[in-house]
Amino acid sequence: MTFQKIIQHFKAALTGQDLDFTVGSIRKAIFYLSIPMILEMLMESLFAVVDIFFVGKLGVQAVATVGLTESVLTIVYSVAIGLSMAATAVVARRIGEKKRVEASEAAFQAIGICTILALVVGALGFWFARDLLMLMGGEPELVDSGFRYTQVIFGGNISVMLLFLINGVFRGAGNAVIAMRTLWLANGINIVLDPLLIFGLGFIPAMGLEGAAWATTIGRSVGVIYQLSVLFGGKSIIKYQASHLQWKWPMVRNILKIAMGGMGQFLIESASWIVLMRIVSSSGSIALAGFTIAIRLIIFALLPAMGFSNASATLVGQNLGAGFADRAEQSAWKSAHFTAIFLGSIGLLFFIFGPYIIALFNDNAEVVAVGSTGLGIICLGYVFFAYGMVMSQSLNGAGDTRTPTLINIGVLWMFQLPLAYFLSQYWGLGAKGVFIAIAVGHSVHALVSAYIFNKGKWKTLKI
Repeated sequence: MTFQKIIQHFKAALTGQDLDFTVGSIRKAIFYLSIPMILEMLMESLFAVVDIFFVGKLGVQAVATVGLTESVLTIVYSVAIGLSMAATAVVARRIGEKKRVEASEAAFQAIGICTILALVVGALGFWFARDLLMLMGGEPELVDSGFRYTQVIFGGNISVMLLFLINGVFRGAGNAVIAMRTLWLANGINIVLDPLLIFGLGFIPAMGLEGAAWATTIGRSVGVIYQLSVLFGGKSIIKYQASHLQWKWPMVRNILKIAMGGMGQFLIESASWIVLMRIVSSSGSIALAGFTIAIRLIIFALLPAMGFSNASATLVGQNLGAGFADRAEQSAWKSAHFTAIFLGSIGLLFFIFGPYIIALFNDNAEVVAVGSTGLGIICLGYVFFAYGMVMSQSLNGAGDTRTPTLINIGVLWMFQLPLAYFLSQYWGLGAKGVFIAIAVGHSVHALVSAYIFNKGKWKTLKI
């Protein structure tokens, strides 16, 4: 394929045209879905890095506060991600079956469920912000200076949860371009507001760490408003009808059944990150700051790679709906190979230039030492990360959220966490031991996920 042809396909992938991904070239289908999804996740990862860059200018305690808050928030967001996975799977299956009305019904039922849950969680998180930071091992001075950041983030979490959920709907329908535009709008606003609200400018007062929380909340809220304008404006495959706002209990139960597996899957994974963060926090704020920056950079690479795994989930769901199980399987494996090439390249860069990259966010020598060590260790397992991500997400796209949940319990909780505690505490490796456990644990996770996916039981699942 010539360079000119690649550019033409690239432009076509960003037009948002309505395509049938159950026929034609699988590589082309992956390309047309993954390009907007990669760009969507690239903006998400760019936001994560830019946000921590500005927060890092406020000092070690500010970075540590963000790390502790996000560790708790990952549990909250797991609920949204679980619902998002269910919405993607059900919508993709209905689209593959050529049942667009049922796909729209499922989408709006999921949005209603997410809204109720987000309001409850937001109120609890706002009220118990101090307690959450103390529970995570935050030092008294850190809690006093950072609890307002936690309050604002939790208070505005409905925008983040809906953003995840509705983008999952768009991806399941094959409207990856709309999901991309949403995150570019939301995170673009966030990135612009970050320095303005954190440090102040002219008539805008400096709000410090709390300003970073307001920037996130405002940006994500605007993104949700855009999503709703598309859904209610009839500009996508998923279209609003008045009857969609009425509870349809059989559909709600089906969504929740799939979502519970997704929630459990990510709650287990998120809780494992919280425990890892708790283990690192016992080494002090310096180690915690280095760990937080390193993980942000790891996410910076993993999020764009999720574009391939999200594309795989959509292709698996739609092709199963159309009755093409073998095509669904081929889509997953080809997506995994592309992801491995991408992450392998990024991992090499992180391994070589880790110390210089960490220093851009915090020039404290001890923080740089911890963070660069972590990058170097985790990058050794990046290729395994690729196969684990795609295989798990492909199972989710088929509606089998239970199997990845069981894999997470076995690998992350029964293997990775004990290994991290042993290496960190008993061998005295501190944060380095946690990084080693992450690399080894996710490599084992990839091998198990690939083996189970290859057995093919997911092909017979009805949703």
